[in-house]
Amino acid sequence: MVATPVKGNRLTLQVADIATNTTAIRCLDWDRDRFDIEFGLQNGTTYNSFLIRGEKTALVDTSHEKFRDQYLSQLKQLIDPSEIDYLIISHTEPDHSGLVKDVLDLAQQAVVVGSKVAIQFLEGFVHQPFEREIVKTGSQLDLGSDHLLEFVNAPNLHWPDTMLTYDWGTQVLFTCDVFGMHYCSNDLLDTDLEAISPDYRFYYDCLMGPNARSVLSALKRMDKLGEIAKVANGHGPILSYNVEELINRYRTWSKNKTKAEKTVALFYVSDYGYSDRVSQSIAYGITKTGINVEMTDLLAADQQQVRELVEQSSAIVIGMPPTSGDKATEASATLGTIIASVSSKQAIGVFESYGEDDEPIDPIKTRFTDLGLKEVFPAIRITDTPRETTYKLCEEAGTDLGQWLQREKTVKQMKSLDSELDKAMGRLSGGLYIISAKKGDLKSAMLASWVAQASFDPPGISIAVAKDRAIEALMQVGDQFVLNILEEGNYQHLMKHFLKRFKPGADRFEGINTQTAEHGSPILTDALAYLECEVVRRMECSDHWIVYSKVTNGRVSKPESLTAVHHRKVGNHY
Repeated sequence: MVATPVKGNRLTLQVADIATNTTAIRCLDWDRDRFDIEFGLQNGTTYNSFLIRGEKTALVDTSHEKFRDQYLSQLKQLIDPSEIDYLIISHTEPDHSGLVKDVLDLAQQAVVVGSKVAIQFLEGFVHQPFEREIVKTGSQLDLGSDHLLEFVNAPNLHWPDTMLTYDWGTQVLFTCDVFGMHYCSNDLLDTDLEAISPDYRFYYDCLMGPNARSVLSALKRMDKLGEIAKVANGHGPILSYNVEELINRYRTWSKNKTKAEKTVALFYVSDYGYSDRVSQSIAYGITKTGINVEMTDLLAADQQQVRELVEQSSAIVIGMPPTSGDKATEASATLGTIIASVSSKQAIGVFESYGEDDEPIDPIKTRFTDLGLKEVFPAIRITDTPRETTYKLCEEAGTDLGQWLQREKTVKQMKSLDSELDKAMGRLSGGLYIISAKKGDLKSAMLASWVAQASFDPPGISIAVAKDRAIEALMQVGDQFVLNILEEGNYQHLMKHFLKRFKPGADRFEGINTQTAEHGSPILTDALAYLECEVVRRMECSDHWIVYSKVTNGRVSKPESLTAVHHRKVGNHY
């Protein structure tokens, strides 16, 4: 195994054999702190590429363009590019295909292997002729020397072009984004399951959870393959020690998500503007409320399936497609099917893709509202390149939609006052607190009462945070926040402020006196005391996360005062 420093002190390359005649080229991006919609990458990320040598040679995926010179130099050290017979494209997002054109310039004889959709996407940005072989589930490619590759289409994980590749000879499954994580370390393999688990779960929740049904479909196709000895993913350490455990986590999580009673159909254009990232943010917000999401590319949609999906969905969310070209024609046909299939009992949400020529948002929105559909969140209009705050606004819009769809269930719970168990649970009292957090440009806050001291050394607390709370995404392992402890007799104004519903993207601290903690989170000036905390571990419960955090600093502003106490009548809602 060789780790080679790259120009820039936090970019490195790692080269290692992972199976017989199978070499990983891992580009380690130590300082990347954001990736698409995942707020708060604590451990950077990697971009993994693989070289398989049989009688013929295949390169599986490339890398991010920031590694261009270093990656191509390393590739030339491993093999003469003229000897590459196949370039296998698992997925065409730029972090994996950013160097496809460069590789093809060096290996013009290489045949590009990918799904039909992947080849179409490549034609849109390679802009040069290339040999291609379109494959589908069950297609095989024999490299010789006991390297027989079999392909499995895995659309919507998390793009419609995704494909898995299984080597029957080495029992290695090449998965690109699937079973990956944004976790950068010198560990080639998954040697420390506890260390990688939070990032593995966060990655799933953000990118795979909104496509849970597609995950289960892909797992079912994978069952027809042989034993999987290693998972050669596109991000993070390669799975070797915990393959069965980590694959089964996807299965369990996805089954739980697909049990949802209601579904939102979300339509977007994966390779246009920022449609994919915006849609993923909205979908992430929706799934946090326990609502299922079905994501469909407007350009890769079967019209009968679109009709069936729309008819069974409780809400429709649509990203604006382009107004001209072949894409516009295809998208227009799908939009027509959607409009013909909706009913007045459904909700609607629309967003701009921030492409070069988005379809105007108001005429499309009006067509749906004229049919009686309710607009739950304001149309998302993007006037500049999306930033963290844009994606957070989209997430909160999705959460608002999910909560609106759950409103009848919520009201039913609140009216259920006759259960003795509920009344008994309601006698569990707690203090009153405001959790405040800031990361990058993002700020959020939440009123909390389920807080308890959990350890002496180091001092630690546990907090129960509902999965649909906006602040939950800022309380991942390694994130920092402030626990503001409210004062008895002097908390009503703060409680009233933080209990109100905020519009997506709204500043929750507007009009509130604050100071700034050492790590940047707001401290409420009117609080009785505060604790600065860092998340150490998270445990999943049915509708909450239990977040254990160590306390790093704190102060009491009014030593003689008491903490505000919260009493409830029942224990089945706040």
